Amino acid sequence: MAEETSDMAGLSLREASAKPSPRLEWVLVGLGIAALLAAPFFVYPIFLMKMLCFALFACAFNLLLGYTGLLSFGHATFFGGAAYFTAHAVKVWGWPPEAGILLGMAGAALLGLVMGFFAIRRQGIYFAMITLALSQMFFFFCVQAPFTQGEDGIQGVPRGVLFGVLDLNAPMNIYYFVLVVVLLGIFAIWRIVNSPFGMILRSIRENENRAISLGYSVAGYKLAAFVMSAALAGLAGSLKAIVFQFATLTDVTWQMSGEVILMTLLGGIGTMVGPIIGASLVVGLENTLATSGFPVTIATGLIFMVCVLVFRRGIVGEVYARVLGRVGKG
Repeated sequence: MAEETSDMAGLSLREASAKPSPRLEWVLVGLGIAALLAAPFFVYPIFLMKMLCFALFACAFNLLLGYTGLLSFGHATFFGGAAYFTAHAVKVWGWPPEAGILLGMAGAALLGLVMGFFAIRRQGIYFAMITLALSQMFFFFCVQAPFTQGEDGIQGVPRGVLFGVLDLNAPMNIYYFVLVVVLLGIFAIWRIVNSPFGMILRSIRENENRAISLGYSVAGYKLAAFVMSAALAGLAGSLKAIVFQFATLTDVTWQMSGEVILMTLLGGIGTMVGPIIGASLVVGLENTLATSGFPVTIATGLIFMVCVLVFRRGIVGEVYARVLGRVGKG
């Protein structure tokens, strides 16, 4: 699976340069935000918030894979670890939600620093396997650690009052709070990608040896990207813990790491919108098939097979290459 994923990633990275004009991109972004603002009046807010949390998670993962070229099988550590840190701080220590979320981000960044320190010493499949091994170590730590409450998880996490003013127990209040935080997180990723730092990450992705010959500290840039990706994945996990009011072992399993890889591949590696589309598709399938009796994993597996065979660049990557790219040229 790792070799097939790497091949698909390589193809997407090389061919993701076909993009629409900036003006068209901003129009699409505006329409998307407008749709999200109106969505809770027509769609169940909890479902929308789950979709938003996983969209941010996938975008954070894409920062590492799509723009740095590092395939991690351990991102569930940051997502689930931050959920545990936030849930424990809010429920046991009585912290307000904003402080709990910041703690979750900081904890995820620290985990990313430790994991990245060891993982960036290797490349390719060896890097991926190191992240998987370290992630499994953290999973077994969560099984045994007293504060995680084992297989029961941390339940009944209070949503609290944001900054002492906004009651997050109201569905609309917490939805728009989550929406604002997710949009800020995605905007932060966009700024990182389009900054000089992001340009160096792309150069490392395309030709690491050339970046080294130009005098860049490649290991330092990789580690910085790894920590940023971990912190933003932790932000998504912290939000999920507040929204659903629990943190469980499901969020730190290797299956969760595989799920975010699937979301990113389906949407399109190396694109800003692709992971959002991929996350929406997977979460929507899970929600739709939850009561149908049809296994969700089989459905997502079939869709992944179709994507590999038909949409080699991912859904958004193919749209950019075949449709919007032509519009931009015209």
